[in-house]
Amino acid sequence: MNAPRDHFRFPLSAALLAASLCLLAACSQDGGSPAAPSPAANPPNDHAAQAAEKLKLYQQMLGDHRDDLAAPIGEEIVNDFGDTPAAAEVRKTLPGIEAKAKAAAESDRLAALWTYQTGMQSGGKQITASIGSSKPANAGIQLILRRHAKWGQSVYLFGSGHGFVCKDLCNVPMRFDGKPQKWKAYLPRTGEPALFIKDDVRFLKAMAGAKVIEMDVDSKDQGKETLEFEVGGYDPAKFPELKK
Repeated sequence: MNAPRDHFRFPLSAALLAASLCLLAACSQDGGSPAAPSPAANPPNDHAAQAAEKLKLYQQMLGDHRDDLAAPIGEEIVNDFGDTPAAAEVRKTLPGIEAKAKAAAESDRLAALWTYQTGMQSGGKQITASIGSSKPANAGIQLILRRHAKWGQSVYLFGSGHGFVCKDLCNVPMRFDGKPQKWKAYLPRTGEPALFIKDDVRFLKAMAGAKVIEMDVDSKDQGKETLEFEVGGYDPAKFPELKK
């Protein structure tokens, strides 16, 4: 005997509902819930806070008189955080700090071109200050200031090779910061590849106020050439007079 149709209505409806719930559950598992929006990498308040921290460091370097360290920090603040109050504050002082840092770097470069030495040489105390020629860069010629307990004070050029061309007292044209001057020079009797400037006292006075000295010389190996010495970093305190 067949059961009445009404007997299956409720179970069928329940089955359809259960299937629907399963499908929804499966979709939820496969697709997942929509991802929550991620916060901005650098919210405006964090951006300003980072700039403020760098500003503190910038001001600390200024307080320590380290313009060479303050300048790149200030440049970073202006370049990377240009829209912040910190950048506006840095812009008030940065141009001057950059100029000071650049001048200090150039001063350090010029000072590093000089070498100062003190020691015993040929039975007497000797102090020297020397600098190599900047141009030609490969000339290998030095300008040497020397004070020796026995030999006194000397100013001379010294190079490798066969030395210079000069008979008796020869003229050496020079330019101190572009201003032409003529100087007398002579070769050492002992035959070293050197050329001595006759008036060493006047040369030291003239050099003390100069930045660049150019010398037109004639060498046995290279012929006539112009030597350039960037003497602006000379420190007379490191080339003291010898005590008598």
